[in-house]
Amino acid sequence: MLTDRFGRTIEYLRLSVTDRCDLRCTYCIPKGFKGFEEPENWLTFDEIERVVAAFVRLGTRRVRLTGGEPLLRRNLPQLAARLSALDGLNDLSLTTNATQLARHADALFQGGVNRLNISLDSLKRECMHEITGRDSLPQIMDGLMAAKAAGFAPIKINMVAMKDVNESEIENMVAFCIEQGFVLRLIEAMPMGETGQSAHYLDLQPVLEKLRATFDLVPQAETLGGGPARYWKTRDNAFSLGVITPISQHFCATCNRLRLSVDGTLYMCLGQDERFELRPLLRAGISDAGLEDAIRTAIELKPEKHEFREKPTKIVRFMSMTGG
Repeated sequence: MLTDRFGRTIEYLRLSVTDRCDLRCTYCIPKGFKGFEEPENWLTFDEIERVVAAFVRLGTRRVRLTGGEPLLRRNLPQLAARLSALDGLNDLSLTTNATQLARHADALFQGGVNRLNISLDSLKRECMHEITGRDSLPQIMDGLMAAKAAGFAPIKINMVAMKDVNESEIENMVAFCIEQGFVLRLIEAMPMGETGQSAHYLDLQPVLEKLRATFDLVPQAETLGGGPARYWKTRDNAFSLGVITPISQHFCATCNRLRLSVDGTLYMCLGQDERFELRPLLRAGISDAGLEDAIRTAIELKPEKHEFREKPTKIVRFMSMTGG
């Protein structure tokens, strides 16, 4: 297993297949932004498979496909099938805004994607237009229902909770997820780039206490995936609520992940600048053993914690550049 210098086991890789997105969420990519990575610098599917296979040989058991919007990467279900076939990879998941999901849900399911996280910040069409920059809710709901019909379960809804934007909708989102059989995950906005730093941060601790009382939620012992969410459930086990609190209650001491951007850069932490470039090594013909050594070297750069509270303006890259 890969272990960093602070004794944390790294068994989870978040893999960005594109930094592009068809939405412009207010906390992610600014309107009018055009500084995306050039396609010639994207890792090819062969290069991605080599890197993921090396991570799996070193003990990584979970891989999540991210972006930007990963379904904008052509032939993504074929890549998913290649990765899911790797011996030792136990969990292949995907985070998506679902605008393209209605066309791809069946192929992704057949390709071996185990789980889906779908970004949905509001059930109000006008609010989603305001957050995402266009009238996106009908497409997202079509994709969500297509995923449910394809057989994905559980489906997790990711809701970035924002003060004075969608905080009044949280209870309605809980009711929607109970009705549909979805897991809801509430996420605090992170100060990444100019968009994230201007996001309407909402402390989820008091929100959680209110939801626990309203819906009679109790702590859930089992985790749902390899991420940082803390989970609660209804007493009849019909609904699970996850809360991700990188600001109000960070989880750095148990961080188990690295992020690989579309251009082959390994980022050690969302809230720090440490990184390691794999693309030059891959294109110089590095051996499999050399690639494993490079990954071990990269792990040694992983910092102890982020500094979102202490230095909220430190990270100038946008979330989509890192891979979520």
